[in-house]
Amino acid sequence: MSRTRHYRDLIAWQKAMELARAVYAQTEEFPKSETFGLRMQMRRSAVNVASHIAEAHGRLNDVEMRKGLGAARAAINELQTQIELAASLGFFQASASEELLDLGTRVAKLINGLLGVLDSNTDPARQPANSPSA
Repeated sequence: MSRTRHYRDLIAWQKAMELARAVYAQTEEFPKSETFGLRMQMRRSAVNVASHIAEAHGRLNDVEMRKGLGAARAAINELQTQIELAASLGFFQASASEELLDLGTRVAKLINGLLGVLDSNTDPARQPANSPSA
């Protein structure tokens, strides 16, 4: 995969940072009882998405980069689950949770696109025997 000069150039990272800022803003009004609960966990998950993308960019090979992007994708799933829980508990207005979920989905698609590029650059002879294309 042809790498960008800096992780900040990745649209996936830029959108992940936008998502993290939005999560911080939307969780500001959570009940005080959630200061060290769901609020903190959501913020941590949102930060992890952008952090894993940046970390993946710094990896020395595509296999390691794929692992980092996989961790970012897992953090998105975790965050979206937490958003749905917060919405069901009435911590968000419906429009706010929909906005966060939509932005999370866009970031996930960008991560999947990066993974697709990495997969297309993989030598088929080096894929494990149990992979779908083997």
